[in-house]
Amino acid sequence: MALQQPFLSELLHLTSKRSLPITLTTRSTILSLHLPQKHNLYLHNKQLKKQERISCYAIAENIGGGISSSENDDQSVLLENSSLEELRGQREIVGYDWTEEWYPLYLTKNVPDDAPLGLTVFDKQVVLYKDGSGELRCFEDRCPHRLAKLSEGQLYDGKLECLYHGWQFEGDGKCVKIPQLPENARIPRSACAKKYEIRDSQGVVWIWMSQRTPPNINKIPWFENFEREGFRDISTTHELPYDHSILLENLMDPAHVPISHDRTDFTAKREDAGPLFFEVTERTNRGFAGWWGKEKDQGKANYTPNFLRFEAPCVLHNSREIVDENGEKHYFSGLFLCRPSGQGKSMLIVRFGNTRKRTGILKFIPNWFLHQNAGKVFEQDMGFLSSQNEILMKEKVPTKKLYLNLKSSDTWVAEYRKWMDKVGHGMPYHFGHSTIYLPQQPAVVEHAPAGFVANFSAAQPAKGGIGGMYAPNPANRYFRHVVHCKDCRNVVKAFETWKKALSFVAVVSTALAILVSGRQWKALLLLSTSLCLAGIYACSTAIAMNTTNFIRIHRRL
Repeated sequence: MALQQPFLSELLHLTSKRSLPITLTTRSTILSLHLPQKHNLYLHNKQLKKQERISCYAIAENIGGGISSSENDDQSVLLENSSLEELRGQREIVGYDWTEEWYPLYLTKNVPDDAPLGLTVFDKQVVLYKDGSGELRCFEDRCPHRLAKLSEGQLYDGKLECLYHGWQFEGDGKCVKIPQLPENARIPRSACAKKYEIRDSQGVVWIWMSQRTPPNINKIPWFENFEREGFRDISTTHELPYDHSILLENLMDPAHVPISHDRTDFTAKREDAGPLFFEVTERTNRGFAGWWGKEKDQGKANYTPNFLRFEAPCVLHNSREIVDENGEKHYFSGLFLCRPSGQGKSMLIVRFGNTRKRTGILKFIPNWFLHQNAGKVFEQDMGFLSSQNEILMKEKVPTKKLYLNLKSSDTWVAEYRKWMDKVGHGMPYHFGHSTIYLPQQPAVVEHAPAGFVANFSAAQPAKGGIGGMYAPNPANRYFRHVVHCKDCRNVVKAFETWKKALSFVAVVSTALAILVSGRQWKALLLLSTSLCLAGIYACSTAIAMNTTNFIRIHRRL
């Protein structure tokens, strides 16, 4: 049941170094533990941070002046680092098992028809494919024979074949062919692939990760707006080089948009940056929800704020309802499905949609253009988000000790990290507000490329970089998005085909212009060459837009 409670508005000071009781609340029991005295240093962190901030403010005041060092001023803008429960040594723990959840695996329309697809959820590797009847199937991504990846195999007569020794598996995981067996020998019962339950819901393939518990269909998220009449959505997929929790945190942070994405489209302008208001209306064991918007827009006539909902394990939905001048209500949705694909890696399915019809020039904007613009947005964030991932791994402390959260911008971030405190014990790794559980393997940190060599590498859609022909490169937009998007992949192929055809025509028309003697023919052929060169330039530009990384021009390249 949703909890209706406001943020705690004031801090309580610790006045004793005695052992403090910690209450761990589960679904069925309440345990009371006592921490040894040395752990009190952790709980005193808030006081130490206040002293550090006051010292910092005092220096700023002496140098440039004007910044108050008052502790009350500090509390007026910062989110409380420690709740009343934390100061008393109490923390709510809820029963949670990361495997007993549905994870967004892939967009249904982009699942290949002719090849298996290797994917990852946390540290579990799976293979997704369509069998001979077109039905979606999913196994553990390893052959029971010698552990080769089945995603490196092929589809043969509707069966998944391991390319190491040719073992073939039917949709239920049963092995039906082993070429190396004698003619009359039976296939061992244990020669089967481990199956995962998947469901196609509203155009997304969801996977149930538990091998012990039957899938709970009621846990599959359902998005009402996507079923409304006339609703159109633009769906796209992106691989990203940072942890899914950092990705979700970034998507919950509307305050960064005017600064980080200034002029990326007509909605983001740095001069619009300002304080935001937040109202938390729900807190449950599975997430939270509430309203948000620009502080300056509060109280305006007919203004409707945004409604944000985070739902376990990795679904973020931002929606808004707008009534136009004719009194008609329109629904807008930004849906973010974030799949953890390993420490330091994530995959995001983005679904923007609305019920309002496109008008004017918007009707002629192709989806591939919107997709490449989304890729630019994520590349603008990539550098500092991957470095954030790196710092969390190096510091090895909860975000409470590292973040300086503001009431006017970071409310959702704090809510999310505090939710992690409740359920993090049931995940392979987590970074919560006041708790952490480190991954066994260190993060793979891949910063956004910069400079001529990196830009040249990213501009090669069929290569992974200089000297790495056809090798996948996660720093390349082609491998982060285009390989996962049938539409964009077909567009790139089409532009490459047109580029080759126009190049051929340009060469022929130029040669004929040299050979013919009539001035009119020469002029006509040279005009044809000019038009072909313009077409070649347009095709090259379109290919580059889909395959080349965004690089900030203020960098010293």
